[in-house]
Amino acid sequence: MIHYFLRFTPISVFYALAVLWFITNVAFAQEIAHPGYEVAPERRTTGIGKFYMGREISFVMGHQAAQWLNRPSRIQEEMPDQVVANMGLSADDVVADIGAGSGYFSFRIAATVPEGKVLAVDIQPEMLQLIEEQKASDRIVNVVGVLGEIDDPNLPAESIDAAIMVDAYHEFSHPFEMINGIYKALRPEGRIFLLEYRGEDSSVPIRPLHKMTEEQVVKEMSVFGLEWTETLDFLPWQHMMIFTKRG
Repeated sequence: MIHYFLRFTPISVFYALAVLWFITNVAFAQEIAHPGYEVAPERRTTGIGKFYMGREISFVMGHQAAQWLNRPSRIQEEMPDQVVANMGLSADDVVADIGAGSGYFSFRIAATVPEGKVLAVDIQPEMLQLIEEQKASDRIVNVVGVLGEIDDPNLPAESIDAAIMVDAYHEFSHPFEMINGIYKALRPEGRIFLLEYRGEDSSVPIRPLHKMTEEQVVKEMSVFGLEWTETLDFLPWQHMMIFTKRG
């Protein structure tokens, strides 16, 4: 009976069965396991009482603080031009600025990718409106605002060459889902640039939940198999950590 089936069944059927086997046995096997969250309001400090891999998630900075994002002292404190220079971008790269805020980094990155574009992702429409106003004022066309969600950056699969998060990741209420979305949006060999205030350094004048240690960041990124490529510590107060999607 099996011999008869093999002899007379069209090749297209065998192909379809092979594809089905791949989907059920390989594709689904690549789903990344969620480490889970712990909600413990009684342990709340200055965060939201929600914990991820042992870290309490901090409150989100609202659009009302947009002026603080553009403070003059930020040039010395965070050296944004040097950060962008150290990203090693190509002129045609597509870069996602996750938690873009008022576009402080988005517009700097846009100048380095004249043949590419910057996807400025934020969950607050008010922030995106500020970006649109600056785009119109400066006549910049390669910055595109993207309204994200708390658990989804809303980026198409394999659509970006790099993603950057500056002082934003520690505020994500759904860090697993957000990095999962960014990971899927990255092309193979795409990179994540993650900047956070150094949690190991008590002299950094930032509230504890707005800082992260290098060890904690590596632990959380390793859930996705992201390769910790390098940490650049040229900044006064922050780690600039680089992770690569291999494949």
